Amino acid sequence: MPRAVIADQFGPPETYHLRDTPHRPLQAGEVRVAIKAAGISFVDVLMAKGEYQVKPPLPFIPGSEGAGIVLETGDDATKFKPGDRVVFSTWGGVFAEEIVLSQSALRLIPDGMDMASAAVFPVSYATAWHALVDRGQLKAGETLLVLGAGGATGLAAVQIGKHLGATVVALASSSEKRSLALESGAGSAINGRADDWRDQVKQANGGKPVDVVFDPVGGPMTDPAFRCLGWGGRHLIIGFPAGIAALRTNLPLLKGASLIGVDIRQFGNFEPERSEANRAMTFDLARQGHLKPAIARTFPLDQFAEAMDMAAKGQEAGRIVLVME
Repeated sequence: MPRAVIADQFGPPETYHLRDTPHRPLQAGEVRVAIKAAGISFVDVLMAKGEYQVKPPLPFIPGSEGAGIVLETGDDATKFKPGDRVVFSTWGGVFAEEIVLSQSALRLIPDGMDMASAAVFPVSYATAWHALVDRGQLKAGETLLVLGAGGATGLAAVQIGKHLGATVVALASSSEKRSLALESGAGSAINGRADDWRDQVKQANGGKPVDVVFDPVGGPMTDPAFRCLGWGGRHLIIGFPAGIAALRTNLPLLKGASLIGVDIRQFGNFEPERSEANRAMTFDLARQGHLKPAIARTFPLDQFAEAMDMAAKGQEAGRIVLVME
């Protein structure tokens, strides 16, 4: 029987246990996948604790993105065959050795992409693409300020911003994360914990304000980052692990700037065709070598609690991944 990380109540990682789970029969259009790698994000840990804005049903298996090999296909599931290498994203159920999904949730892994990289690719890169292209309308020649540039979506934004022809200024909390941002295409990388980081951002941009802020951090970073914007600037709210900020409403007025929300889950629900087109674009760019996630650490499935704790702290430069034997 396949094993899964599961709990009957929400809570911290130690609430969860590795248990045998029964095989679920396939319905029409479904595919059974042997999971080989699962990414762990801050949102995954929040959801496991029951602290995310959407609460899944119990009992709950955490995990929202993974990669594996097709084991079996149900009736009418003609897009894939046993042995195919596939990647997927869903809301729960991925910290496990096996998952059953609709074939519409799967995508073939590009040649040359390993399982760990594939597992952490879809959500972060689709989010950053939707934010910068659809919501922020970032243009070549503009300047993009990326907060949390060493994190999952932050690093994706650095790479996508570079690909789109923007000048990228990265803000990150450690020298390792700043080095990673520079390697990934940022023109400059600044210590986000420095008292004068706003002055450093302006200096890095030739004394001018920035055009777009990519903000997956929130909390005390949001207000000063918004103040870095110039006329017609766009501040993209991706998330707020540092807390929900309060922004003075005179600031958008004085700058003619916009505060824009980015919700990849609702985007997929309301605009599935555009969402699918975005994912196809990001995977094509990965196939061409333009986009590539960074893996900081891998853990075996039975060390899921340690891996979740590390992902929640966010101190590593790159992603944390569970790798199944």
